[in-house]
Amino acid sequence: MMRRRTGNFYRIIVRSELSDKYAVAFEGMEMETKGGVTVLKGKIVDQPQLYGILECVNGLGLELLSVEALPDNVHPGPERKREQEESEL
Repeated sequence: MMRRRTGNFYRIIVRSELSDKYAVAFEGMEMETKGGVTVLKGKIVDQPQLYGILECVNGLGLELLSVEALPDNVHPGPERKREQEESEL
């Protein structure tokens, strides 16, 4: 049985190294700071959630450097792993 995939994994990069206190603003996203930027990674289920995160970036006055949808093979979620296992049977 093929399951319908919901959401994609994204990488969002903003200028500035954000402290952990900002993690609440980006709940559900992994946050990594290095070299003057912060990288947010995580599963975004739909466009409204993506726009909500981007509004938060804007509301905090952060400079958005990039937004990238990641291919499943870079950061597969549990659903994708199940699909791969089922297709191998």
